[in-house]
Amino acid sequence: MSMFKIFETAATGMSAQSLRLNLVSSNLANADSVSSSIDQTYRSRQAVFSAVLDHLNPDDAAVGVAVRGIVESQAPLVREYAPGHAMADEEGYIYRPNVNVVEEMANMISASRAYQGNVEVINTAKKLMSATLQLGKG
Repeated sequence: MSMFKIFETAATGMSAQSLRLNLVSSNLANADSVSSSIDQTYRSRQAVFSAVLDHLNPDDAAVGVAVRGIVESQAPLVREYAPGHAMADEEGYIYRPNVNVVEEMANMISASRAYQGNVEVINTAKKLMSATLQLGKG
């Protein structure tokens, strides 16, 4: 693997974790939203990642991360009886998103640490490349 592939691999990881953090932010921002119908209620969203393989050398390990899509959670929505609520349907129910705040906070911490790990990989690779160049001086 080329030294420059390290930067590409870490960059794809950083990009993927950045998307994951954006989805967590969106989920948390909509956690307390209310709707009058199931169809209009916000659903938790998660990113789907996959490894990018080097097609020129199939024996090598993964060389990056690709975002394959964003999926909505199929967990049931919260149906709450609130006949006095302005958003209540004709039966007196409101609908809340299926966002689990604790799970989202754990996702945020995990994505943040993964992003930072990729930053550390880039910084270490830069230091090693610089040290290699310094070997010739001297």
